[in-house]
Amino acid sequence: MALGAAVLLATALPALSAGGAAAATPAAGTVSATSPTLTYTSGPFTVSNATGNAGTVDCSAPNSCDDFALTVATPADYATGHTLKVSTAWTGAAADFDVYLLDSAGHEVASAATSANPEVILTVPTAGAYTVRVVPFTVAGDSFTTTVSLAGTPAAPAPSTVAAPVYSNHPAPATLPDVHNAGEPSIGYDRKTGAAMYQASLSTYRATFDDATAPATASFADVSANAASGCPGGSTTSLDPILATEPTTGRTIESQLLDVRAAGSLSCVTGDAGKTWSTSQGGGLNSAVDHQTLGWGPYAPGGVAALRTSPSELYYCSQDIADASCSTSSDGGTTFTPAVPMYTLQSCGGLHGHVKVGPDGTAYVPNKSCNGHPAVVVSQDNGLTWAIRPVPGGTSGDSDPSVAVAKDGTVYLGWNGADNHPYTAVSHDKGVTWTDVQDVGAQLGIVNTAFPAAVAGDGDRAAVAFVGTTTPGNSQETDVFQGVWHLYVMSTFDGGKSWTTSDATGADPVQRGSICTAGTTCGTDRNLLDFIDATVDDKGRVLVGYADGCIAACVTTATPTATTTGYRDAYATIARLSSGLTLYAANDPAPVAAPVANLTVSALQSSTAGAKSTLSALVRNTGTAPASGVVVAFSSAQAALGSTSPVPLAPGASTRVSVAWKAPAKPTAVVAVVDPARTVAESDESDNRATAQLSR
Repeated sequence: MALGAAVLLATALPALSAGGAAAATPAAGTVSATSPTLTYTSGPFTVSNATGNAGTVDCSAPNSCDDFALTVATPADYATGHTLKVSTAWTGAAADFDVYLLDSAGHEVASAATSANPEVILTVPTAGAYTVRVVPFTVAGDSFTTTVSLAGTPAAPAPSTVAAPVYSNHPAPATLPDVHNAGEPSIGYDRKTGAAMYQASLSTYRATFDDATAPATASFADVSANAASGCPGGSTTSLDPILATEPTTGRTIESQLLDVRAAGSLSCVTGDAGKTWSTSQGGGLNSAVDHQTLGWGPYAPGGVAALRTSPSELYYCSQDIADASCSTSSDGGTTFTPAVPMYTLQSCGGLHGHVKVGPDGTAYVPNKSCNGHPAVVVSQDNGLTWAIRPVPGGTSGDSDPSVAVAKDGTVYLGWNGADNHPYTAVSHDKGVTWTDVQDVGAQLGIVNTAFPAAVAGDGDRAAVAFVGTTTPGNSQETDVFQGVWHLYVMSTFDGGKSWTTSDATGADPVQRGSICTAGTTCGTDRNLLDFIDATVDDKGRVLVGYADGCIAACVTTATPTATTTGYRDAYATIARLSSGLTLYAANDPAPVAAPVANLTVSALQSSTAGAKSTLSALVRNTGTAPASGVVVAFSSAQAALGSTSPVPLAPGASTRVSVAWKAPAKPTAVVAVVDPARTVAESDESDNRATAQLSR
């Protein structure tokens, strides 16, 4: 729940009060299809306006806000394939400006209020009169430059031809502690015991799944660390919860943040899926005070092997007001090295996401805004040094991004952009370069998202979960936005070139109304807090740990209020892949053979009624597909005896067919051949012939 988020984000997303606005230079301008770009400047500003920390930006003081009168002159159909971009940038490393776009009535249309530089708004270019309002959140004589432009949007990528995987949802039992207080959960998978480990607030759950039924059933148990299980500091107090599981050994660490540097968190470690726990140092000396994350992985080359008593290295990364840092553990989380800085606010701002470690020991910490772009901060030497590697084509959004590393080292990044759409990108060189930057929600019309959670398996397979909605507008406008949110999982099976989207929660929404991601300045719509999490099991099934913000009566109430049961809840839930392709190709279901007919002929007979003789045979279709135009041809050694009229045969059907013939007095060898012209595709052509000795 990141108590430091308000300081780090330096924002709120409120309705803005009028008055006290300074004039930009120039003070007004127009963008149109024929004149798509304008630029203006303002400043210097000597007084900061941090009123956004209280939830509402107050512009009543002189020069506390800067207003620019913007006219958008676009034709009615211009919104298709185009976007309006507002980008505000400055040069002072310690400065921070926020930007808001207001309509003619003063209502907020969109905002960019993080610690990114530049702050970028992407929104629909609807014709009308607007105000671009820039707020000097932290300044000391700083100025800014804003560029407003109309630009074309790239064509949506072709959707994957693979059928979207199907997910089943498993809510925890209502009797468990913290089951209604599961905002920003984390999840890991213990391959040694087959258990999913789920952290919510002060509680740790162990979930196991029975696949004898379809869909599988889940069993949950409260295995929270405490004094009785060996870790007195567990489940006692917390500013932020987090959990990470080392898949192979099953070793799990759960962490409860403390706002002190000497001990970054109260942490406990288990090697038996929560039956017993031991005390961890909790993080390295001088660790940062907020938003800690934990991640296991192989060691990178180098280092002192003799000091490593654990088969995997454990990273503890956290952030401060001015920087972020990581420490490491080589003894399974019992002790940690002193923290090493990853970056400062001069390079990256906002909350970072969860640390992940690749198969070669490269560690990745995603950040939503490094010089205005989503990025990964990378260490290739066991956390001693770090490099910032941005996605040049990406824009910064409000949620923490998420990174996943495949078995071959392919890196997948998921984030929500400045337009709040869900994006992904792929890197094959540890984040140095990126390809396939895509709006992966376009195929289902997802236009507002939060909380990306990425996971990968084989090199060409990955999944990114988002909470998303197809409702446009400002999704953080409390009690105004009326979107219906679902859990979506985007999956790729061709290395990120195409994606298929699963609505994992179907008719059961995850949230109704707004979702605020602006830290502690939010109101009641911050019930889901800062993130969700995802992992993969030993079969390649994706598991997403999330908090369900709409249960009970909220599910069927179109416009719930504070009195609606289950409205803005945070219920502990796991979504688990139940059918479809997994992230490990070796575990894919065997392909189902295409239906095919199979014709057989038998039971030849000769019969005489009066002066007429007939020759007949029994023909069957033992295949799985229907056959049409089935013909049987009869012959003897001396001559052809005739062919039957064509008949249809459904799968499993049989019929007797006949021709007129002059039956001989002495037995004669008669041959019957079904489908003599081979016009029917069959699974077996060797059983199409039968022979009998027949006479009258």
